[in-house]
Amino acid sequence: MNQSGRPPRSRLGSLVLIAAVVGGAAAAFAYTAGWLSPGRLTPERMIAALTPPSGAPLGHRRNHAKGICFTGVFEANGNGVELSRAKVFARGTYPALGRFNLGTADPNAVDATVRVRGLGLQIAVADGEEWRMALINPPVFAVSTPQAFHDLLIASAKKEPEAMKIFIQANPEFVAFAGWAKTAPWTTSYAEEPYHGLNSFIFTNAKGEEHAVRWSLLPTVQPGLVSQAELEKRGPDFLEQEIAERIRTAGPQRWTMVTTVADPGDPTADPSKPWPEGRRTVQVGTLIVQRIEPEQDGPCRDINFDPTVLPQGIRVSDDPFPAARSSVYRRSYDLRAAEAGDYPRTGTVKP
Repeated sequence: MNQSGRPPRSRLGSLVLIAAVVGGAAAAFAYTAGWLSPGRLTPERMIAALTPPSGAPLGHRRNHAKGICFTGVFEANGNGVELSRAKVFARGTYPALGRFNLGTADPNAVDATVRVRGLGLQIAVADGEEWRMALINPPVFAVSTPQAFHDLLIASAKKEPEAMKIFIQANPEFVAFAGWAKTAPWTTSYAEEPYHGLNSFIFTNAKGEEHAVRWSLLPTVQPGLVSQAELEKRGPDFLEQEIAERIRTAGPQRWTMVTTVADPGDPTADPSKPWPEGRRTVQVGTLIVQRIEPEQDGPCRDINFDPTVLPQGIRVSDDPFPAARSSVYRRSYDLRAAEAGDYPRTGTVKP
């Protein structure tokens, strides 16, 4: 899969084949995590829970359906080599491809109505190794298990007023996320958001030493904080329009990648539990977004930001979410590839 060019739709068959190969590895992860065990949650059930009452968004991703692509580079400063032997941490500049997005299954959602903003990212090195990741702006995940996330989707879609109350009683960790969603300030741009990889991964360095790690992309610009009501006045698609105009007029936008290293005993299987303050952090490089690309037929159109696509020196931990997400992403890709004829051919934003 070409990380920097636009894959023509005539190559859809080959892209499906590549997705199937990647998906085979993901399925192995999913099986070992219990994701595909009999009687357990399946990708199909999760896709069904994500589908809005109005129906599936044909041709679109089944979640984070609204977004805009970008290209740029990752500048590694060399500090990451103490944690991981992954080539992407050696000092240098590597092609980056990504997508700003909203945490919604509705590709036509009004931007100011969606609390979670995300960033999918792929960083590639010359020998073909890739590091893919999916990050979001809340500091904690909403729930502790994939099953609980499924149950959250079901409860939030119900009309009964007691549904969410019952869900929270069964999943009290949701309170921390709800508190963030209710009180955290809104920003005016994708460029002003921090993006957190809330899942834990294992980094292995050249000496064979292992560390449990989480990472974040922290913006280098000061956020413009506004109310949700003010954002609603800016139009339904203001985020993609703003980031395109910002980069056109102000130039590339930057985020510092900061890795946080767990202490022994810190929870690695539960992304709803933050690690205590004071954990060691290492700044490993800078993401530079240089150009906004069209969502339709752009370079990220046919890429899954599958968090189990990892370079040597990084592997999954006991956190069940990456395997679960990988399996659902694969199913979502299969569906939208089959629905390519239903996908709109023109976009609202010009790069």
